[in-house]
Amino acid sequence: MAEKKKRVRVAHELPKTRRLAIKKALAEHESEARPEWDRSSDWGEIRFLRKRIKPGEMRTVKMPLLKVEMGDSWPIPITVLHGIRPGPVVTIIGGTHGDELTGPSACTNLLSAIFTGPDGALNPSSMAGTVRIVPVLNLPGYRTMSRYFPDGRDLNRAFPGHSKSNTTSRVAKRVTKNLINDSDVIIDLHSAATGRSNMPQIRGDLSHPESNLLAKAFGIEVVLDSRPPKGSLRRVANDMDIAAITYEGGGANWLDQAAVKVAVHGCLNVLRSLKVIPKNPSRPRFRLNAGGSTWLRAGEGGLLDMFVSPGSVVTKGDVVAIISDPGSPGLSVDIVAPEDGLMICTATNPFVTAGTPVGHILPVTKHMELLRSQIDDRGILIVNGSQGEAIWRDDGDEMVEIDVSGEWSGGSIDAEWNQIYTDEAEQENAES
Repeated sequence: MAEKKKRVRVAHELPKTRRLAIKKALAEHESEARPEWDRSSDWGEIRFLRKRIKPGEMRTVKMPLLKVEMGDSWPIPITVLHGIRPGPVVTIIGGTHGDELTGPSACTNLLSAIFTGPDGALNPSSMAGTVRIVPVLNLPGYRTMSRYFPDGRDLNRAFPGHSKSNTTSRVAKRVTKNLINDSDVIIDLHSAATGRSNMPQIRGDLSHPESNLLAKAFGIEVVLDSRPPKGSLRRVANDMDIAAITYEGGGANWLDQAAVKVAVHGCLNVLRSLKVIPKNPSRPRFRLNAGGSTWLRAGEGGLLDMFVSPGSVVTKGDVVAIISDPGSPGLSVDIVAPEDGLMICTATNPFVTAGTPVGHILPVTKHMELLRSQIDDRGILIVNGSQGEAIWRDDGDEMVEIDVSGEWSGGSIDAEWNQIYTDEAEQENAES
């Protein structure tokens, strides 16, 4: 007997006008017949950046971000997994902002042997369609741990780009031409900007039918109805009627392992939903569609002590943070939740001035009990996929204990990293 499909409860926290607009768009949408995806259709090798890739083959191709004769062209590795049967072209992108590491880590893990090996879900010899994985799109930003390109511009505000404009715009043009144009589905993996951290969430324009379906397919609880900003990768993709969503999870310049697990889990869910890889996708118990949020800002300057984390479920009046100032002993200011809701983002930088954002709350008016039914002992929402094992790290080998003998050398164990060898050199000079 076939397993009964789990029903996903949909909780709407969308303005009525927006909800009606989305409903109308979905009702008017007719899924386009794609005969080229039919399993009986002809299927053969593809060409990507002048390289031939045969069915059942995985190949990594370098794409220069700039066309230059001198200087660094910033060639980025793109791994193409070309299945043995017809299907969609799915492009998974990480590192659009160079300091956001959730995407690069998730993409790298998807390319591990556990997934691409003989028995793996992403083995091209058992796949349909084509999957392209781009671990790091903004290579120069990644090298310098910067959100931006060397000219100081944001790549995710430069699409579709122009071949005769500034550096970032030229890169955007090449990305649009070589990666976006021929995609059927795009998943853009992000983290929060410097100084904050995001809970795992999907952002997509729910009035764009194909993106709406893609957001659902990712299989996590929080979906933010967000019309893409001008110049964003998601905006230009939607303008081309390409399904595109943005995943957010974790923060800049550090790895949130739970956010990485959710990203990997969600990408596999999408591929299963599209029948690119075998097995059924994992569904969340509920899905919260939301269309509005509120930034909490510091009213005073000082040191910020956050009491909540990304994903915390809070009640109106809860103290979510305190600001104090070493220069004003005994004085402090509480920051309270203005309404019931979900903290989708919180600050990680304790230094604040008046006006600094310290949290991002998603107001929830009707479905608080639903949220509370799925929280851990810290009051944080448990996101589908975050509890699973990081299987790409499990090599199946038995643990071996290693005994290391010797003496402390090169400086005290308590020495500062940048002073280990300095202290040793000073000692030698003193003895000479």
